[in-house]
Amino acid sequence: MYCRQVVTLYTLPVIFEPMKYLSLFYNVIKNKYILSLVVFVVWISFFDRNDLITQWERKKELQKVETSKAYYETEISATRKELSDLDQDSRILEKMAREKFYLKRPNEDLFLVIDSTELIK
Repeated sequence: MYCRQVVTLYTLPVIFEPMKYLSLFYNVIKNKYILSLVVFVVWISFFDRNDLITQWERKKELQKVETSKAYYETEISATRKELSDLDQDSRILEKMAREKFYLKRPNEDLFLVIDSTELIK
């Protein structure tokens, strides 16, 4: 008997098999459930009224509103404290009237000193 052996010294690796990927792609497209899922995800992600870009913008806007809410809450608490101090002590009320509204007593003169370097800026 004659036996024949084929010896390969080196085999080239197959890097890309386009037909394999095309057949896989075709099988995925043929499945109507996967196709409808892909269409649904694309529609929700890009074409819907609440798409991903809109959601991201709304999230940034919500963060801005939350930071401004915290700022205004601290301002409200400071104003409430100031109001309670004004109601309780008449000296603080007089001090505020003189500093903020430039009020004076009838026998007093009021002099305002303005820094000239502040006017230039």
